[in-house]
Amino acid sequence: DQQCAAEKRRERKRGLRPTPTKRIFINEAVCEGCGDCGAKSHCLSVQPVDTELGTKTRIHQSSCNFDYTCIEGDCPSFIRVKTRPDPTRATAVAAAGGGRAAPSAPPTDIAEPDRPVPGPDGFAVFMAGVGGTGVVTVSQVLATAALLDGLGVMGLDQTGLSQKGGPVVSHLRFFDGEASGANLIGAGGTDCYLGMDLLVAADPKNLAKADSSRTLAVVSTSKLPTGDMVAHVEETYPDTDQMLSTIDRATRAGAGVRLDADRMADALLGTAMPANVLVLGAAYQAGGIPVSAASIERAIELNGVAVAANIAAFRWGRVYVRDGIDGLVSLAGVAPAVASLETESAAPGLGLDGVSARAEVTARSLVERSGLAAVPGDGGAALVEAVERRAADLVDYQSRELASRYVDFVDAASAREREVMGDRTGLAEAVARYLYKLTAYKDEYEVARLHLRPGVADAMRDAVGDFAGYRILLHPPALRTLGLKRKITLGPFQRPALVVLKGLRRLRGTPFDVFGYAGVRRTERELIAEYRSLMEAELDALAPDTYDRAVKLAELPDIIRGYEDVKLANVERFREQVRAIRSPDTRPVALTSKPAD
Repeated sequence: DQQCAAEKRRERKRGLRPTPTKRIFINEAVCEGCGDCGAKSHCLSVQPVDTELGTKTRIHQSSCNFDYTCIEGDCPSFIRVKTRPDPTRATAVAAAGGGRAAPSAPPTDIAEPDRPVPGPDGFAVFMAGVGGTGVVTVSQVLATAALLDGLGVMGLDQTGLSQKGGPVVSHLRFFDGEASGANLIGAGGTDCYLGMDLLVAADPKNLAKADSSRTLAVVSTSKLPTGDMVAHVEETYPDTDQMLSTIDRATRAGAGVRLDADRMADALLGTAMPANVLVLGAAYQAGGIPVSAASIERAIELNGVAVAANIAAFRWGRVYVRDGIDGLVSLAGVAPAVASLETESAAPGLGLDGVSARAEVTARSLVERSGLAAVPGDGGAALVEAVERRAADLVDYQSRELASRYVDFVDAASAREREVMGDRTGLAEAVARYLYKLTAYKDEYEVARLHLRPGVADAMRDAVGDFAGYRILLHPPALRTLGLKRKITLGPFQRPALVVLKGLRRLRGTPFDVFGYAGVRRTERELIAEYRSLMEAELDALAPDTYDRAVKLAELPDIIRGYEDVKLANVERFREQVRAIRSPDTRPVALTSKPAD
C-alpha cells in the first residue's frame, strides 16, 4: 500500500525526507482508553498510560511514523495539530521527532571513569532492546569507536523481523589486538549487559548471557508496551520490580545502574529517540565500556544522524551516573521534568483539573455535610479527596443535584463498609470511582465540554511543540446514522458550535434531549441504575466473607470503555461477568433496570 513506515522514519532522521508538520494528539479527558485505536493501527506509538481516571491512551510523539492510522479508532478524542516549524530548533532534534526545543547543553568536563581492559578472551557487551529505537545503531557506533581506539571487535545483530517494537539484541566482543573466536556471546560470557528495553532485558534466554559474579547491568526502566498491550487494554505491563529483581539475580546487583531513559531523554533533549545513547553514556561512566568517550563521540559524528542530540544524550547519561538526579536538576535547567524521574508518574494530562470555582465550592459543601469526613486515617482522606474532585466535575457536567446524589450514594456505601469492615475504605473508593465513571458518560454535550476545557491547548503544546492550528476529528452518531462513514473536522472557527452544544447539557436526560433517544445513550442511562441496584444488593448482604466479591463487582465497570459499538460490546462483557461473579444463592439484580432520572 505504501513504502514501509519504518523506512520513512529512517529517511527523515537522515534528512532525506521532510518531517510532516501534521501530528495527532489525543485529548486525554475525552479518551476512554478502550484500545480501539491501537487495534486499528497496530502502532506501538499508540501507548497506554495510567492516569487519575484510569488507563488512557497517548501518542508517543518521538516514535510516531506519521501514517495516521490511529485516527481510524472509533473515538472523538483525536485532534490533528499542524505544527509550526521552528528554525531555531536543532535540526537533529527535529529530525528525531522531538516536539520541543532541547534545554541547556550538558557539561563537557566530565571526569573519565576507570575503563575496563579486554582480557585474553576479550570483553563482551550484550545489548537487549526493541526495533525502531536504535539498538543496532548503538552497536555500530561502539564497534566504530573500538576501531578508532585500535581495538579488535566482532559483532552480531539479531533483529528478528525488524518490527518496530520487536525484540532486537546485539553482541559485541572487544579485543586488545586482533579479534578471534566467535562473535556470538556464550552463556555467562557478558561483561556489560545493556538493557535498553526492560521486557527484552528480563527475558530468561537473554539473561542466560549474564553471570552473577561478572556482569555489570545498566538497565532502562522505561515502560514500552508490546503489540498486545496496544491492541488489547486488558494486557497489562508486567511487574517492574519483579523483572528488575530477576535481572539483579543474574548480574552483579550492587554494581548495576537503573534509569528511566525514555522519560529522561524526553525531559533533557526534547525527544525520546536518543534514549539508548543515554543508556550507553551511563554504562560508560559506570565503567562498563572499554573504548574511549572521545572515540564514541567521533563515531556518533561519523554516523551523521542527529549528531548533536546523540552526543548530548551520551554526556547526560554520564552525568547521571556521576551526579545522580540532583546533578541533572542543577545542570539541565529543567528541574520539574527531571526531578520526577525517580518515581512512577502518569503522563501529564487534564484529568479532573479545570473545574469551575463554583463547582469546587459546591462539591466541598456536599462532602462536608455527608459522613465521609468522619472516615478515619489516610484512607479516609484519600476517599474524601477522590469524592470531592469527582463531585465537582459532576456539578460542571450537569448540576448540583446530580453531584448530590453521587455523594449521598458513596456516603451510604462508606457507612455500610465501616459498619461491617471497620476502617477499610476499598469498597467505598471503588464505588466512588466507578459510579462517577458511569454517571459522567461522554455524550455529545460532554465531548464538547471536554474539548473546551482549559488546558487543552497547553497540553497540545507540551506534546508537540508550538502549533499553527488544529482540527478536532469527530464522527457524530447522528450523522453516522444518516450514512456518514468518515470523521468530520472542527477547527477554531467551529468552536462556537461546541460552546452551544456544551450549553445545552442541561437538557441531558429530559424529553428535549434529542441525542438521548439513541440506543447507546439509553444503555448508558440504564447502566447507572443497574450499578446502583447491584451495589445496593451487595451492601445489604455485605459480610467479611463477601467483601472481596463486592469490591470486585464495584470495580467491574472499568471494562466499560469506548464509544458507540465498542462501548456496547463492552457493556455486554460487563453484564456477563456480573452474572458469572454473583453466586447462585444471591438474590438477583435486574440488569435491564429502568433508566435513572
